[in-house]
Amino acid sequence: MTYLCELMAQRPMALAAHPPPHPPLTQNPVQPPAPSPSPRITVSQLTCDVSWCTLPPNLNVPSIISTNAESKLPVITRIPASFTDNSLLLLEEVYESEFREFAGIEGELETLDIRQSQDILDRVSRETNTKPALVYIFFGSPNDKIPGTRSVNSARSQLNRTPNATDTLEIFLVPPNGDLIRVSYPGLTRAQITETTQRFVSLVVNRSSGYLNSSQQVYKWLIEPLESELKTLGVDNLVFLMDAGLRSIPFAALHNGEKFLIEDYSIGLMPSFSLTDVNHRPLKESQVIGMGAVQFLNNTPLPGVSLELNNINQIWGGNIFLNENFTLNNLRQPRQTQQRIVHLATHSAFEPGDKSNSFIQLWGNERLTLDQIRQVNWDAPLVDLLVLSACQTALGDREAELGFAGLTVLSGVKSALASLWLVSDEGTLGLMTNFYAQLQETTTKAEALRQAQLAMLRGEVQLEGGNLVTPQGKFPLNEELKKLGDRSLRHPYFWSGFTMVGNPW
Repeated sequence: MTYLCELMAQRPMALAAHPPPHPPLTQNPVQPPAPSPSPRITVSQLTCDVSWCTLPPNLNVPSIISTNAESKLPVITRIPASFTDNSLLLLEEVYESEFREFAGIEGELETLDIRQSQDILDRVSRETNTKPALVYIFFGSPNDKIPGTRSVNSARSQLNRTPNATDTLEIFLVPPNGDLIRVSYPGLTRAQITETTQRFVSLVVNRSSGYLNSSQQVYKWLIEPLESELKTLGVDNLVFLMDAGLRSIPFAALHNGEKFLIEDYSIGLMPSFSLTDVNHRPLKESQVIGMGAVQFLNNTPLPGVSLELNNINQIWGGNIFLNENFTLNNLRQPRQTQQRIVHLATHSAFEPGDKSNSFIQLWGNERLTLDQIRQVNWDAPLVDLLVLSACQTALGDREAELGFAGLTVLSGVKSALASLWLVSDEGTLGLMTNFYAQLQETTTKAEALRQAQLAMLRGEVQLEGGNLVTPQGKFPLNEELKKLGDRSLRHPYFWSGFTMVGNPW
């Protein structure tokens, strides 16, 4: 008899890809216990052919898998890369078609297979001295009578249907070389994942000290089954490609009971590997076009914007367009080839419904909506990095998540740094000032973001004595921000919502 079977991995070990110079930090003086590690069942002696495995006659796998489904344990498969071209191709087609339809992109586009994807990851690894891996996370149908017998082809058809609360969780790890790892949760549903992730995000956004339990639970589901393989491979950069409902998770704030995910990995979010410009080009010789506004007709003021733009200009040089000069006309002005970074310090919103509902607020009544964003011609010459420093996303909404995760596809830029929620002025000022300093020191954009986030987590970036204190020095605050007094920026609310979208390298 032939089944699609699951080869269980060994119990994972703690990672140390980027050991922090200080002990791991949390907001609670007493560390709550982490969720207990998931038990593992080992199924061996399998002869695999295109993710279908022939079981030895003396192995009673159905009873093992049934027990696993009832207890909601992960089922882990090691799949030889040479056998999985079709599987990854189907997953890529799903994500690619979803974002192409949302962005209104027509024409032919090659969908990358596993060999091409791993070749690109290997090249990026050599060019950037980092070790990236792709992590596909999606929901599939629970209809199979024997959990684990579902093929990726059937998962593809499920991804194109209306989401169902009983859909179950699936994960694919694609490293730069070697085998793929597939994780299936036959007993873990979309409804359970959604409830926990929404609680986690809500606690972080509201600056609660009680976010760790839900953070650790999400970590246990999404990261823990991959830990052993990630450590063995030396992976230090995780690029997430995710299904609807998962794209607004602040992965940087996931916690394993000892430390945050960001303490071991730089993190990126891609709409689709095939839709992303994956070429690496260092930014060190680039210039920044900085634009923004302090006052708004229908939004709250952003008193830190002028400081934010001035601090960035001190570090990188370039041009600043503030308040009445922050217009659509100036945004459309031809750029010089070296002006490869565009920083917009203003309110932006990714809203439910049509793309025209989502916008970047300019001066006065002017808005740049997502359905008009291609008119700015950020692809000629190519903008390597677009930064939206005051974003707000309708968390959990499919269209809003498509707008956020598909920002690079919609705008034509290579990479975008944006926030999942509206971070306070002082938090944004702290992160952006340090991020641009790190961007001159690191080899990838995601690593620059990681270092900026770690500095905030460790208390190295804070408001103190009328200054913004950073590892690079002190930056004087204006009168509005001085009123806040001394302030810590260590809580994940201030730093974990910032996400590198598109090409993280």
